[in-house]
This record gives sequence, structure tokens and C-alpha cells, in this order.
Amino acid sequence: MAQKPHILLVDDERSIRDPLTSFLQKNGYRVTAAPDAEHARRALGANAIDLLILDIMMPGEDGLSLCRHVREKGDMPIILLTARSEETDRIVGLEMGADDYVVKPFSPRELVARIKAIMRRAGAGNIRESAPPARAFRFGDWSLNTDDWTLTGADGVAIPLSTADYRLLLAFLERPRQVLTRDQLLDLTQGREANPFDRAIDNQISRLRRKIEPDPKSPSLVKTVWGGGYMLSADVMRT
Repeated sequence: MAQKPHILLVDDERSIRDPLTSFLQKNGYRVTAAPDAEHARRALGANAIDLLILDIMMPGEDGLSLCRHVREKGDMPIILLTARSEETDRIVGLEMGADDYVVKPFSPRELVARIKAIMRRAGAGNIRESAPPARAFRFGDWSLNTDDWTLTGADGVAIPLSTADYRLLLAFLERPRQVLTRDQLLDLTQGREANPFDRAIDNQISRLRRKIEPDPKSPSLVKTVWGGGYMLSADVMRT
């Protein structure tokens, strides 16, 4: 069954959170809503989230702190929700790695347009395509089941994959020890929806490495081929 991109919406104002959740669902997204950073952290740990919509001003831990936490862990696309008076916070948020911001009050249609643009750049696309017939790939200490998108390590612990993670990993697993250029990876993961000069693929590689490499700073599985692109340096067994 095709699956929709999963959005985590974090806003302490129920008058914004509830109607925006409904609007996003009507526009083809799965939505998990959280009233604060504490609930958001739990949701991030329990789900493979494709994009985070995050209010800056919240009681307790604020949005900027949560934005910093998320960016330290990976390259999940982040859209900040801000008030007009929070210009300095918007700048700080962008410097922390947020991808965009929307000023309250905002048009839900504008927000959806920004979501689509950011997810195209990030390689998450608009919907998850129907999975191919169930297969399993084994490489290194990992096993990927394409039926349910489960990536399992040698310890038996499953690692959640976003749409972008899954598409990128599958592209490598189907072409082991083959050098793939950025353009080829864009073709394989996005269908050329992104700008041909888009460097978002590098961010996706970094995110994938953080999930599968023993040492992401010295990758042994997904290697950089200078002047060429990237290569999965592992034998792959299909079962």
C-alpha cells in the first residue's frame, strides 16, 4: 500500500494545531501533532518523520532548542512557525539549519506549497510510491526488508527510515559497488523533480551514513568517490 509523507506538527496553540492537522491530512499527508517539545521528542523517537513543522515560541523547551536537537541528529526538513515580532529568532533558526519559516497568521495553502517544495529538494517527494514485491537485502551487518521498509542491524534493532532514506538506500542496494553520480541519484530517488544543481543529495547521504555507518565521519559502506559521486562498498545478497 502506498504511504503518505509523515509530518510532525509541533505547536502549543490548539486553535492552530487541530485545524492545521486536518488541513494537512486532507492534502495527502499523515500528521502527528504534538503540543510541546517533550511530546515531539517522543514522536521523533517512535516514528520515521519526513518533515517537522515547529513553532518557535512554546512553554518549556522552545522551538529553537528542539530545532537544534533535531539538526544535530540529522537533516530532516524543518519549517518554523513564527510571529512577526520574532525576526531575530527566525534568523537564528535558519542559522541552526531550519529550511524555511512561515509567519503567523499564515495561509495553510502557502504552507502546503512550501512543504512540497522543501520535500522535493530533500528527496522525500509527495507520496511514497507503492513498494515493489517483497524482497530483502543483506549488506554488512544490515538487512533491509522492502515489504515493510524495516532496516535491521546485527543486534536485531530496527531503524526507522524516512521516504528519502529508503529511496536512497534502495538505489545503492540495487547497484552495489557501482559509482553513482549526484545526477544519477537524483534521477533514481526523485525522478528529476529537483533542480539539477540541487546539492540536497549530499545532505541525504550524510543522514543515511549516520544511520548505517559505525563511524559516519569515516564511512566504510557508502563511500565518496571524488570527482565521481558515491558508491556502496559492500556485497549485497538478495533473498
